[in-house]
Amino acid sequence: MNDTLAQLTKVLEERKTAAPESSYVAKLYSKGLDAILKKIGEEATETVMAAKDGDRAKIVHETADLWFHCMVLLAHQGLSAEDVLQELERRFGLSGLEEKAGRGTS
Repeated sequence: MNDTLAQLTKVLEERKTAAPESSYVAKLYSKGLDAILKKIGEEATETVMAAKDGDRAKIVHETADLWFHCMVLLAHQGLSAEDVLQELERRFGLSGLEEKAGRGTS
């Protein structure tokens, strides 16, 4: 796994047991799943808006925020970026249409 993702995963795990007033992530964890999901929704919307504006720097910034909050969600659920990377690796070389058909979803 990428060193940055590995380091961030470690920090996110450490924040699970930290006092809410000690960090943004610890506070977000203390608010629970709904607060984390709300942040992901906000960041996804901001990413879409940045893309619509065509501002490359803003797209990167907002995507980083979105990925970060998705990683908070993963850690909250006992998962990590490595789990997602393994799933992407599993799909590599597989047609998107084949992959979706394999899940039985449209």
